[in-house]
Amino acid sequence: MRRLQDWGITAFADRGLAGWGTLLRAGALCAAALVIAGPHLAARAADGINGQIRGGRNGTIRGRVDLRRALSPVEARPNVADLGTSNPRDTSDRLRSVVYLETAPRGAFEQTEPAQAVMDQRNETFVPHLLAITTGTTVAFPNSDRIYHNVFSLSKTRTFDLGRYAVGHSKSIRFDRAGIVRVFCDIHSHMSAFILVFSHPYFAITEPDGRYHIDGVPAGSYNVIAWNEGLASDPKPIAVTDGGVVELEFTLR
Repeated sequence: MRRLQDWGITAFADRGLAGWGTLLRAGALCAAALVIAGPHLAARAADGINGQIRGGRNGTIRGRVDLRRALSPVEARPNVADLGTSNPRDTSDRLRSVVYLETAPRGAFEQTEPAQAVMDQRNETFVPHLLAITTGTTVAFPNSDRIYHNVFSLSKTRTFDLGRYAVGHSKSIRFDRAGIVRVFCDIHSHMSAFILVFSHPYFAITEPDGRYHIDGVPAGSYNVIAWNEGLASDPKPIAVTDGGVVELEFTLR
């Protein structure tokens, strides 16, 4: 049996039975106080516990990615009906970047149900050109063109070949490993896209003007990286506080 001193009750142990009587009376007073305080005290205690579990209110990382390098339009391979005409592809979707935490807090990501995402094929273009997902996500590749497509990837993160399928059809792939996946069409060589797979949810895709925000980041110190078309920034160290907002700018050349 453990000594009373081991439980932190040394003062009462030294007083013998009288000490125990004092301890019992003190316990009764505490019980009465709990009855009087009622749900208010219980709610405050629960809030304190939940606050520790949630890590406080968490914080936000926001800012802008300044993309300095020029992106040339992607020219489609012309069909017979397009001969003699120029058909450049829009570059606005390629201006989007991904900003993410290099590493996430342990136990910060607990996915409760499988996620779903879509990368469409429209006008001989993957839409979106850049997709960021978490591990375990299933991505659908519908064909919205009136021609055949054949989506494939040779990336080590996820290798696949969906074969040829016509308009109105869709095929899906599940991504269980973190990393970068380069996506192509076996029929149309000008079609390409990127899928970035993360093992945590602390990332964001920028708007076309480069602005981004990552919400719900637990308090702590992190390295943050910006990525665009295979070009990654050097990691930038930051410190996030409960309920705080950290401004962080990037320049990619």
